[in-house]
Amino acid sequence: MSTSSGNGPAVVLGAGPVGQALTAQLLADGEQVRVVTRSGSARVPAGAETIAADISNPDAAAGACADASVVYSCVGGDYRGWPERWPPMMEGMLAGAEAAGSRFVFADNCYMYGPVAQPMHEELPLTEYGRKPATRSRLTRMWQQAHAEGRVQAAAVRASDFYGPGVSQAAIGEQSVGRMAQGKAARVFGDPDQPHSFTYVPDFARALISVGRSEDAMGEAWNVPNAPDQTPRDILGMFASALGKDLKVQSTPKLLLTAVGLFDGNVRELKEMLYQWERPFHVDSSKFAGRFWSDATSFEQGVAATVAGMTG
Repeated sequence: MSTSSGNGPAVVLGAGPVGQALTAQLLADGEQVRVVTRSGSARVPAGAETIAADISNPDAAAGACADASVVYSCVGGDYRGWPERWPPMMEGMLAGAEAAGSRFVFADNCYMYGPVAQPMHEELPLTEYGRKPATRSRLTRMWQQAHAEGRVQAAAVRASDFYGPGVSQAAIGEQSVGRMAQGKAARVFGDPDQPHSFTYVPDFARALISVGRSEDAMGEAWNVPNAPDQTPRDILGMFASALGKDLKVQSTPKLLLTAVGLFDGNVRELKEMLYQWERPFHVDSSKFAGRFWSDATSFEQGVAATVAGMTG
């Protein structure tokens, strides 16, 4: 099994908000960073190398990950076609890290826990619910098997629904905060008064780095620490105050999602995940806190930084 975490570049696959935050933190720490996207273009800080590669192609992924110290997968995308699209990407990413002899850290979410009625911790069984949660379970088994077989040192860092600078395609994003900034009602899904764990994107990046630099963290899944749970309404109230706007919250009816989903595949897939917003949704990060750190960014700080990024 590889134990590499040497002097090669950190390779960041994907350049969405998580990849951007991760790249910024790695550069600030003095690391070399190579950012890989399908197009080869990325909005990342100066100093990062950017290259193009199709990571679902193992040979292309191996070339993109050459000499990597750690490969961080921050790949995103919309909800369409997960069972078909994601496994080939995971195969390619694992092959790339294996060829480089590097560690592999997967920026994951909490879908593989499924619709449980208890705090989500890393020892819960993997769900077979639906399409997207079951796909996340399949991806988990893939990196776990690669690690168990000695192909690559692999781990996953699991975030809840995230928010922060640059985040648009999320519950706390364009359809809620973005609309509020325009004086419109914030659109939400489910019950806006249910407590929910939210992950601040820079905290997610910090957690990825913590795991990536720790050999003893490999082979494990780690839930990111979050600020104490708040309801979507409470968090949007903080954004309203920071933006100088009145708080207006509009929950999207299920029937409307069904109607729109007839024409929009992404919206059609969204319905499957409504369980997250119809009951308390708490992520237990005590395992991570016991090994690394627990000082997650407060909502007050996170909201202020997010608004500053919108208006700066």
